[in-house]
Amino acid sequence: MMQKFETPYAADWFAISIRWIMLVGLILSLGLAQKIEVVSMWPLGIMILWNILMTALASLNVRITYLRQINVLVDLVLAGVFFLVQGGLRGPGFWIGLLPILTGSIYFAFLGALIPALLFSGLVFYMGIQVQREFSHTLVNMGILTGLSLFFGLLGRRMMLQMRQNRALSLDVDEKLRIAQNERMRAIYELTSTLSSTLSYKRMLESVLDMSATALNPDPEQSVNDPLVGAALLFNSGKLRIGSARGFTSADMRASFDGAEGVLKKALDEGESITFKDIGYDHELGHVIALRNCISGYCFPLRSGLNVYGVLLFAHPEPDYFNSERLKLLDFIGKQAVVAIQNARLYQDLVEEKEHMIEVHEEARKKLARDLHDGPTQSIAAMAMRLNITRRMMLKDIEGAGAEIVKLEELAQRTTQEIRHMLFTLRPLILESQGLSAAVQAMADKMMETYAQKVVVNIDEQVTTQLEMGKQGVIFYIIEEAVNNARKHASAEAITVRLRQMESDIALLEILDNGVGFDMKSMSESYDQRASSSLGMVNLRERSELVNGLLQIDSAPGKGTKIQVYIPLTEEAADRLNHPQSKNK
Repeated sequence: MMQKFETPYAADWFAISIRWIMLVGLILSLGLAQKIEVVSMWPLGIMILWNILMTALASLNVRITYLRQINVLVDLVLAGVFFLVQGGLRGPGFWIGLLPILTGSIYFAFLGALIPALLFSGLVFYMGIQVQREFSHTLVNMGILTGLSLFFGLLGRRMMLQMRQNRALSLDVDEKLRIAQNERMRAIYELTSTLSSTLSYKRMLESVLDMSATALNPDPEQSVNDPLVGAALLFNSGKLRIGSARGFTSADMRASFDGAEGVLKKALDEGESITFKDIGYDHELGHVIALRNCISGYCFPLRSGLNVYGVLLFAHPEPDYFNSERLKLLDFIGKQAVVAIQNARLYQDLVEEKEHMIEVHEEARKKLARDLHDGPTQSIAAMAMRLNITRRMMLKDIEGAGAEIVKLEELAQRTTQEIRHMLFTLRPLILESQGLSAAVQAMADKMMETYAQKVVVNIDEQVTTQLEMGKQGVIFYIIEEAVNNARKHASAEAITVRLRQMESDIALLEILDNGVGFDMKSMSESYDQRASSSLGMVNLRERSELVNGLLQIDSAPGKGTKIQVYIPLTEEAADRLNHPQSKNK
């Protein structure tokens, strides 16, 4: 019965090697004595075939049942046959008795060498005394065999003990490696689970550093005393700041970096993980107290495409700490951290977008309330007052009352126009039925009809055909916001609206007026504070971002205002507009 094992047995290979050496020695002895004959060589041939079979089984890590006993028995039988065929003590291979002794000592130590020696000594005694009548020579050979059996038996015993110890140590090392690998896998699993379940930057960074330390040093005893230093640095206000760290001092935690020199710049520019030495000489990281005792280091850039979030940094006092296995682990952890940061950033963007939508709706309600208060509400209040006056005049001055009724009719018509204009801007049905050009022209006509404001419209129909309805709606509200601002604040004689093709994949929207203009610097300051005077600019900028557009405003007191919105018609154009540096690379 055969059984396959994962690892080879050293004793089998040792016995095979000894057997090959003995076979080569026997062939040389026969050759020197000129005794190589087919008739007397057949036992040697069987021994060669047998060793070839044992070599094949050992190379396949396969063992047959009772392999050790069979090996010793076969060597003893073949050695005895060879001894008899080659002439006993007078033949050139008289020392063949060493083969079963050596094999027995390898497999069974002292008894394994002694028993074959006694059996072979019996064969020597028979050949020497009974057949060849060489009494003294026979006793000497028997004594040599017995002595060799004792020597090799003790040697084999010592060797077997050493082999068992080595095997036990090897198994112990393998077990520790298995435990370490399992611990690494557990740490990686916990890391991926934690990163996929958390949307908190702080918790995510803490998990990355903790799991990295566990994966690099899975042995708890080693990890406690390991002087590994680690930190996660994220961009904030244009500088790299420490989001979380291990082994940093309180002063180190307050440090910030430009990422413009040394290791940080190289990692950010190349976009690949790097290892480095002599971190104390780095222009930026050399100022960190926790890193001054470290010799080797590792830096992984946290980036995805054109988005750069920061870096992961690890350092250690040992020069060869970051070997290939640890680097692979850290690369994997770094990539998982990038995915987690993207998820956290997307979640944060969704939260901000939700808050922004609430704010937009609130602003829309406030704007509607202001417009109603400033327009129709005032007009209706005036109508009520005039009606009261008219009612009194009808008792005294019929003609004057008639004139008041005419004025009331005009005021009612104007109020009706204002309300219709407000309803039109809230939901221009013509935009859905006839498109952007017709909607803007309708808005211009209502501006003239309601407020006597001249608006000149020039829209290229070829551009509107390349815009989906959602974008057309956003562009309409950009135009409506800009025109309304110019009407209210610019006192412009004329407002011009133009939409034309600028490049094959970029359209240009322009709203120009010849009004009073404004100071861009003061308006920008109030824009940052989102003051009420700059809410129109806020709306323009935010709506431009909805179509991935780029907004530019040019104005000066007394020189009118020019608003330009560059609108991409393809994803490539949007990338060029919003990330101009990618075009130059």
